[in-house]
Amino acid sequence: MKLWSIEGNSQRLDGGSMFGNAPRALWTRWAEPDAANRIRLATRGLLATPLNGRTVLFETGIGAFFDPRMRERFGVAEEGHVLLDSLRAAGVEHTDVDVVVLSHLHFDHAGGLLAPWQRDTPPRLLFPNATFVVGRRHWQRACQPHPRDRASFIPELPGLLEASGRLEFVDGDRTPALGDAVRFHYSDGHTPGMMLAEILGPDLREGRPHGGVVFCADLVPGLPWVHVPITMGFDRCPELLVDEKQALLEDMLVREVHLFLTHDPETSLVQLARDEKGRFTAIHPVARLAARALGGAGGAP
Repeated sequence: MKLWSIEGNSQRLDGGSMFGNAPRALWTRWAEPDAANRIRLATRGLLATPLNGRTVLFETGIGAFFDPRMRERFGVAEEGHVLLDSLRAAGVEHTDVDVVVLSHLHFDHAGGLLAPWQRDTPPRLLFPNATFVVGRRHWQRACQPHPRDRASFIPELPGLLEASGRLEFVDGDRTPALGDAVRFHYSDGHTPGMMLAEILGPDLREGRPHGGVVFCADLVPGLPWVHVPITMGFDRCPELLVDEKQALLEDMLVREVHLFLTHDPETSLVQLARDEKGRFTAIHPVARLAARALGGAGGAP
């Protein structure tokens, strides 16, 4: 199996919102804000093939579905659908993708499912041959969003996904489309039922898979958030998220599972370690993955 990091459209969001209760004097060491106090963010997917015999895309980024006014509001840099170009550079068209795995349905993670905006044209789905894998609990949130995060969802998207007839809901840690190749972890701190997909490594020790890759979604969106207390202002329950992050990172460290980062503008993949104070730290950063094999025995993909 080979892995590619698939760049989607980039955006800029308010740095204070992205770093929650971290003071500006601290977070500006990690991210340089522009004149509007916005920081640069990627929206990156992970392509894996063959995975359970299929071509699988984990997330689709923000895409190009916004109209010009909304594109400016959310700091989306490019007009075109960058994810489609990135897939093409990896030798894959969106029509070739067999499975799209969605950690959650916020627009910066699922907007790339939609065709680019055109005036007087309703939204339409891309990926016509893909099964769309979504957590059932999060689906319920997306269909009936709370006022706290209603603006993070695309109102038309649930109806389009349902009408496709290709939705596959996940209730546990496995799903038929991916078999035993992927295990799901769950987090409620950012949004209820967010799924963190772990591509299981081939190395087994004490009956536990080692050496895989976990798609961290918005639990650890980028390098600064590896530090456990750092959360986002967008998180629905920051204290819960901190506890969830602590537990997940402990597990990933012990099992030598790599972290895939969707929003970090420079880095797509890291390994975990501890510093001299016992805090989690990221080591061996990888900017881009291009046809990299999934390693065993803790080896880097």
